[in-house]
Amino acid sequence: MKDTSTKLDPKEIELPSTVFCRDIETKVIQMIILQTLSKIEGVGLIDGNLLDSLFGRDVERVKGIFVEQDTKNHRVNVKAEIKVDYGISIPRKAEEVQTKIVEEISSLTGLHVASVHIVIRGLNLPNPLGETSTTPPALLLTKSAFGEEEYNENF
Repeated sequence: MKDTSTKLDPKEIELPSTVFCRDIETKVIQMIILQTLSKIEGVGLIDGNLLDSLFGRDVERVKGIFVEQDTKNHRVNVKAEIKVDYGISIPRKAEEVQTKIVEEISSLTGLHVASVHIVIRGLNLPNPLGETSTTPPALLLTKSAFGEEEYNENF
């Protein structure tokens, strides 16, 4: 039997192109959002201390920041629940937050931000001393002259 196979020159073999992969953990994107929010005046997170989150305490689960990644299409969807200072235009502040989040995530990760959903969960109310407080004035329960209970906003 005669050998009919021909020898191949290694230079003639085409190798498939190299596939580069990168995965960015959700908590990294959450930290980017936290840093972005810390730079915006008049905005705060709900039910948590922004400083604790920034310093890495309880980073695994950042309250009020939800990230959904579509790794196949390199897209990310973001939902952030925030509080704003009383007296600030909520639509303008929400638009500012959305714009800055998109800019930061896109520039730092190269991912396309498909959506940014901002939920205003509360207001930071000013107290009489000029400081910002997150708790509304206490409503005290008192008895009226007729023995009925009534509410007032006295401190």
